[in-house]
Amino acid sequence: MNFGQGEEGSGPRVDENLFMAGFRHSKAPAVAAVAGDFGRDLDNCFARIERTVLRARARGAELVVFPESALGGYQWEAHLPAGPVAVAAPPALLPGGEEIARLAKIAGPTVVCAGYTEAGAGEVYSSAVCVSGDGVLGHQRKVHIPPTERGLLGAGEGFAAFDTPVGRMGMLVCYDKVFPEAARALSLDGAQIVASLAAWPVCRERPASLTSRDRQVRHFDLLDRARAVENQVVWISSNQTGRFGRLRFPGRAKVVDPDGRVLAHTGTRAGVALARVDALGAVSAARRELSHLGDRKPAAYRLTHA
Repeated sequence: MNFGQGEEGSGPRVDENLFMAGFRHSKAPAVAAVAGDFGRDLDNCFARIERTVLRARARGAELVVFPESALGGYQWEAHLPAGPVAVAAPPALLPGGEEIARLAKIAGPTVVCAGYTEAGAGEVYSSAVCVSGDGVLGHQRKVHIPPTERGLLGAGEGFAAFDTPVGRMGMLVCYDKVFPEAARALSLDGAQIVASLAAWPVCRERPASLTSRDRQVRHFDLLDRARAVENQVVWISSNQTGRFGRLRFPGRAKVVDPDGRVLAHTGTRAGVALARVDALGAVSAARRELSHLGDRKPAAYRLTHA
């Protein structure tokens, strides 16, 4: 995998302004967002995760965030709605099973977040797990299920932050980041870092000829920066890449600071966006100037059902 930035239509390269912004505080720990193509072969998935973690750790990363469905791949969508199912469903893994233990062993001293299909009671979920060598640190099911996944996946019931060696953080799975209430729930629960794990494709119905002009890619990038600013958190966004059935995944993994600055990104190619950032310091500095959480007026918000 490549580290740094990649521009559409060219080989991987470093954008000095963006890349160096992430390394302004040379003693700060690094965090990493991964863009990659993860399929059904679990052994291959684990091998790629291990290689990526080792390389990121060598560059100082204390937190590495992989995409949704990094263990076993995403749901298959045929090119035609009534087309044959050419690929089996993703393997459903137990949250306390041997695969999660294997991921924790790979993580070792590094905090690692990864998505997988979780076996539940009578249904499966698109879930994210956060681990280190000490075991499971956090777990999150996707709460908001988009139309293409309804009938295939169950829905989670809430959001909760959790403590890790890199700070208090929370996780969102793909479509969850569209809803501002989801990230706000995590920030109100004390999250200073939000890991947003996605298998977010380009527009299914009207894909743009240039990825950067695609409607869904535009939404993906805007949401990453908006949620970081709204909640004044460090936002680490991962995504799948490549083609899978009729889906094309655009990557666009990135690290965003509480001011909405993209500190590192992968562009449209597989790679790792790695940036050095003092999460607690960056969050504290942003909120000290203007506190978006502290200045809220909950009594003024009339939340009604659609």
